[in-house]
Amino acid sequence: MSTLSLFRKVAVAEGISYIALIFIAMPLKYFANMPLAVKYTGWAHGVLFMFYVVMVIMCWMEYKWKIGKTILVFLASLLPFAPFYVDKKLKEEPVGQVKA
Repeated sequence: MSTLSLFRKVAVAEGISYIALIFIAMPLKYFANMPLAVKYTGWAHGVLFMFYVVMVIMCWMEYKWKIGKTILVFLASLLPFAPFYVDKKLKEEPVGQVKA
């Protein structure tokens, strides 16, 4: 499995965990008095976020991404639906251009 395909999988998992944290766990905590939902979902999201950052750095080094692209891909992890957009864009890139 290439670094890029692993990164794409991590990006999707991180995006799902972020959405679950914001739109499921947080309402459960504040409206249903279930704080454990945030504890466990937040923990999983934190681990996936760290993997995401490590994978961004690995892709930056291996595929020689420009610093602007690297920063944008990192910033995408801070917006709930942006990791799915990153995955889509990386999937659309021709293989020969990924390492350019």
